[in-house]
Amino acid sequence: MNLPTAEVFLLDLRGTPCPINFVRTKLKLEQMSSDQVLEVWLDPGEPIEQVPDSLTMEGYHIETIEDRQTFFSLKVRRA
Repeated sequence: MNLPTAEVFLLDLRGTPCPINFVRTKLKLEQMSSDQVLEVWLDPGEPIEQVPDSLTMEGYHIETIEDRQTFFSLKVRRA
């Protein structure tokens, strides 16, 4: 039996400073339906250090964090 895959939305926040990248991610997640996945592209350094922790504190589930050499891909599931 194949389970349906969740629709994945993309939010490219490369070049966006903290805390604006967290605010934009949270606003996008609030617009999504439950169980949908948001892929967020973040710069190395402060963005990838701060945004996942802030989302976790807000109750969101971080599915994956991938290092794509020039940026990071963060997948977050809307509860």
